Amino acid sequence: MENVATRTVSPNKAKASIKHAMKKQRPIFLWGPPGIGKSDIVKQITESFTNSHLIDIRLSLWEPTDIKGIPYYAANDNKMVWAEPAELPSEEFAKQFDHIVLFLDEMNSAAPSVQAAAYQLILNRKVGQYKLPDNVMIVAAGNRDADKGVTYRMPAPLANRFVHLELAVSFDDWFSWAVENKIHQDVVGFLQFSKKDLYDFDPKSPSRSFATPRSWAFVSELIEDEIDEDTTTDLVSGSVGEGLAIKFMAHRKVAASMPNPTDILLGKVKEMKQSEISAMYSLTVSLCYELKEASNDKKFDEKVNNFLRFAMDNFDTELVVMGVKLALTQYGLPIDPDEVECFDEFHERFGKYIKAAQQA
Repeated sequence: MENVATRTVSPNKAKASIKHAMKKQRPIFLWGPPGIGKSDIVKQITESFTNSHLIDIRLSLWEPTDIKGIPYYAANDNKMVWAEPAELPSEEFAKQFDHIVLFLDEMNSAAPSVQAAAYQLILNRKVGQYKLPDNVMIVAAGNRDADKGVTYRMPAPLANRFVHLELAVSFDDWFSWAVENKIHQDVVGFLQFSKKDLYDFDPKSPSRSFATPRSWAFVSELIEDEIDEDTTTDLVSGSVGEGLAIKFMAHRKVAASMPNPTDILLGKVKEMKQSEISAMYSLTVSLCYELKEASNDKKFDEKVNNFLRFAMDNFDTELVVMGVKLALTQYGLPIDPDEVECFDEFHERFGKYIKAAQQA
């Protein structure tokens, strides 16, 4: 069979497309490999709306009657009527919100009979006697056939009811999300140094553990300084695979020898003896995390000065640009050039690089 090239979109581009489709009440289907963040994208979109609510349905667990409902005899009318599924929003429930997102996850993992039952709901916004309220927006998602998951080929009539988007991993999008959600600095630093290791899913590989944005989030949750090294290695290996676990643990060992970021911001440490580049990425992220926490501190301007001074004296241009771009663009920290002693020197040396990075 001939391979057909498929246009892919990054998570942030997908968000823009989904929001526009929602305005037109057009159902959209997100395709992508496991662990790429399909569910999280839908959650973020829902949270971006005011007074919103997310209904997350794993369609692979449903039966056809779960969509249409179950018939029962109404003695008063001498008719058979349908009991609507409790998971689908009633008009009364929908009036509580401005926006409701109905997310049909794992849709193409649902049995063909379930997919067939979803035809009318998706296209006509009703099924049987049930009608979707006007403020409900439909998004569905699933893995591709090539991902070797449990999937059924989507019938053409159902596929034609969707606008289809295929997601691709974007390191820049993940990095923005990671620092905003305080993913562990060692994870962010390691992957900033080795971007290709963010995602290494191969459907042909027999390995049960592999690197995805989701599994790296697991690593961030599991690693703690109080846990011994062997246990940590086991957990990291179980999340992203043994090969990456060895590389990551070596990175962590060197990162642990870096100066304390609090001491740097307080001006107690002005130079760095360790020059391992991957660990320096972790330190830069740590400094930005701490600087954000100090944004309401009375000594904030002094800490910004110490941050810039340390960066200029110890980091190469790429690290300086990454740190300042994170502080200014991602966090929007209230840096006042007039209150930061070394700002003029910093701007003269690195201003053009920062400007170029922000425009990229």
